Amino acid sequence: MKLDQNVAVITGASSGIGKVIAHTFARDGAKVAICDINMDGAEKAAADIRGEGGDAMAVEMDVTSEEAVNRGVDEVAERYGRIDTMVSNAGIQIVHPIEDFPYEEFRKLVTIHLDGSFLLTKACVKHMYPRKSGSLIYMGSVHSHEASALKTAYVAAKHGILGLARTMAKEGAKHGVRSNTICPGFVKTPLVEKQIPEQAENLGISEEDVVNKIMLGETVDQEFTTMEDVAEVAVFLASFGSNALTGQSIVPSHGWYMA
Repeated sequence: MKLDQNVAVITGASSGIGKVIAHTFARDGAKVAICDINMDGAEKAAADIRGEGGDAMAVEMDVTSEEAVNRGVDEVAERYGRIDTMVSNAGIQIVHPIEDFPYEEFRKLVTIHLDGSFLLTKACVKHMYPRKSGSLIYMGSVHSHEASALKTAYVAAKHGILGLARTMAKEGAKHGVRSNTICPGFVKTPLVEKQIPEQAENLGISEEDVVNKIMLGETVDQEFTTMEDVAEVAVFLASFGSNALTGQSIVPSHGWYMA
């Protein structure tokens, strides 16, 4: 198995993309920490993995709290003895035209995505650096490269994550730690489903046009990226054997953005 005995910390893993990544990692042999603010969901996700014969633990983690992040990561390291892979996946989406974008909502989104990625990185490398090994994986987006209307907070945060990941490729290299970003196109998660009527109302177009023209209009085949697509890229990055692949963004987006 590609990730045999690999210890992975995954945030936002009680549902959506994070949950699918956790299950995929476990099937490939990893020991998985399901980190989430939703402990009921995290416990269930971990129990499901254990029910399939995998090894998983639930960790309560508010990624906007340095204390909570440090405590959670240390808990994982104490149980499993090390941290091999970090997947910084926790996130939300809020859309508004900028003139109506409440500042507190802008800060909330950026704090969860960008500050959360920073805090998780800081906590994980403390365990990776002494071992001279590790893989930092950040959940970016096509919006790490491309802008979209109504998403000032999300686009700014995802651009920031790309910069953080590239900086960590340079800082982590001498410690044997790789750093890469997954930048998916639109993945049909509850987060994206929620955006469809919101964008239709804000843009004054039909929900069908939001999907076909806004979300999938630049793809080569009018197809959504799947959560399984993203999870397979995460396995590839976690299991890659050298620093040859670091500081990169991989864009599973059906050709929406061609890096």
